[in-house]
Amino acid sequence: MKATFTTLGSTTIALIAALSGSANAADKLTYYCSAQEDWCQLMANGFEEATGIKVNMTRKSSGETMAQIKAEADNPKGDIWWGGTGDPHLQAAEEGLTEPYESPMRGELYDWAIKQAESGGNATIGIYSGALGYGYNEEVLEANGLPVPGCWKDLLKPEYKGHVQMANPNSSGTAYTTLATIVQLFGEEEGFEFMKGLHSNINQYTKSGSAPIKAAARGENTIGIVFMHDAVAQAASGFPIKVVAPCEGTGYEIGGMSIIKGARNPESAKKFYDWALQADVQSRSLEVKAFQVMSNKAAESSPLAPDLDSLTLIDYDFSKYGSSDERKRLLKKWDDEVSVLPQ
Repeated sequence: MKATFTTLGSTTIALIAALSGSANAADKLTYYCSAQEDWCQLMANGFEEATGIKVNMTRKSSGETMAQIKAEADNPKGDIWWGGTGDPHLQAAEEGLTEPYESPMRGELYDWAIKQAESGGNATIGIYSGALGYGYNEEVLEANGLPVPGCWKDLLKPEYKGHVQMANPNSSGTAYTTLATIVQLFGEEEGFEFMKGLHSNINQYTKSGSAPIKAAARGENTIGIVFMHDAVAQAASGFPIKVVAPCEGTGYEIGGMSIIKGARNPESAKKFYDWALQADVQSRSLEVKAFQVMSNKAAESSPLAPDLDSLTLIDYDFSKYGSSDERKRLLKKWDDEVSVLPQ
């Protein structure tokens, strides 16, 4: 799926000319990535090839990257943050850790990507979207004589004790989205009772949001709470993973991209930002089995990607649950009331 710039619109062609024509040997970019490792690497290599700008890439989960950017605020080392759930990107925008930037590519994007930008004072933008759910290993489920789950509340059944895995919401954007989804779906009181019940069935809280379904694919776990596209990726790789859209409805993410305030290489950051919003660049997600819905309307998507229009999605309140105060409050409550419980 090599880029074919000659078939693209005049805006994109002009951008490519600017990108490739202005790089010099001193140009570089420090790039923080919170998507899957191979996608992060593909983006780093692709940008270097397109522009000649040398990329130094670090991959960490959304929560870890947010913490790093905050710790480095007085002496920023990163230039751009790409990928990961939108809530921490919005928090970074609210706390003044990222810079407003309005790309000339905005006209090619879906409305939900622009709304995300507007929610963050244009200090972030939506690059992809994906619904929350879970996946299970069909063979492991059958071997343990377990029923097929179809709803969130099914995961509270005692027969699933030790068979469910999710990430820690302090380090993982996926898991924070799970916590915020459950609270919005059931209300805070019932939502936290759900999280407490789920805790008793959890075998491990991982650092990375996609780790639970990867463990299920290897047969080391049965059910992984993840974004549905991460479960689809394992199924597409030939593992016996079945994807579940919970019957009660579910939340979703809008993956973000943000330029770090005080970036040492702001022009390189803007060039990456514009480049990453191009349809042909976003279409390359399929090369690494990333099955999110991309934000550029002309980007290619896989027929295996979850159809968001067919799912029961909650009206996820990104402004509230992406705010610094609400995020801190929910995470503290989870730490104080859920994580300390025996299993």
